[in-house]
Amino acid sequence: MANLKNLYSKALKQKKLSLADAMEILSLPDSILPELFNYTGQLRQKYFANKIQLCSIVNAKSGKCSEDCSYCAQSAQHTTQINSYPLLTKEKLLEAYASAKNNEANCFSLVTSGKALLKDSELKVVCETLTCMSGLTRAASLGILDKIQLLKLKQAGLDKYHHNLETSASFFPKMCSTHTYEDRIKTIQSAKEAGLQVCSGVIFGIGETPRQRAEAALELRQLNVDSVPINILHPIPGTRVFGKVAPLQVVDILKIIAMFRFVLPNKTIGVIGGREVNLGDRQAEIFSAGANGIMIGNYLTTGGNPVQTDLQMIKACGLEVKTTQCHAEPDEA
Repeated sequence: MANLKNLYSKALKQKKLSLADAMEILSLPDSILPELFNYTGQLRQKYFANKIQLCSIVNAKSGKCSEDCSYCAQSAQHTTQINSYPLLTKEKLLEAYASAKNNEANCFSLVTSGKALLKDSELKVVCETLTCMSGLTRAASLGILDKIQLLKLKQAGLDKYHHNLETSASFFPKMCSTHTYEDRIKTIQSAKEAGLQVCSGVIFGIGETPRQRAEAALELRQLNVDSVPINILHPIPGTRVFGKVAPLQVVDILKIIAMFRFVLPNKTIGVIGGREVNLGDRQAEIFSAGANGIMIGNYLTTGGNPVQTDLQMIKACGLEVKTTQCHAEPDEA
């Protein structure tokens, strides 16, 4: 398709694709996937060569969240069968960090449930843990924090702050009513002002339209985040969205990944939550679609592939695990 080639040329030159451009990629006929993958593969290769970034997390504080995000098993407003517990000790957090390091991860993130990590005692534990971590990119996802808190984390050694937009501004009120889209944007901006890299992404399959998927990509581009995790709904019984939306088709998931690679050609794009349950034996195709990162190990409340399975998948695709820490700007091939 001639216009797809033109869109590739724009992405290659880092010219901004329009909303209509992004939507066109999402609406491509399935028969065009091989041609689409030819372009997304070239874009990934240009900025990230054959290196795949591996991230790992620890659910540092689980459940009893005050917020009502429609998909989340950790919301206190949902009745789900998850383990809830307070912030883990520094020793437990460092054990998880050591495991991630042994599993060849590039980035390790401390993730806590709740709108924000408001207790000074909790922030102190996180900071003390960060000072004991070295060798991997140190990340954290602690909710809606202010610049002062983020600066404390930066001083303790935090490299990257993770705070998802989750969806587009136009769909956000249908997903969450207990805080605003502006709250999330302000946190991202505060993290950047504090000198941190920012990881911010989206969850798809929660009832949003294709247009809203494209809107989210352009909104993340406007915020100039450093990495974008793409999550696909893994429906959990007891959550508000469970049984209310049809699962996304594999081809539509792959087109979403491709659209993000076109819109954000030089940014790290990872495929994270829901990869296993939604893609099954087609997981390797995420790299053809333009992804250059995955999460290894378990997620917050659901399990992931065995680490060796993911490492073997990467090798079978002719790709390699990135052996250095994550950086805001990719190395051009």
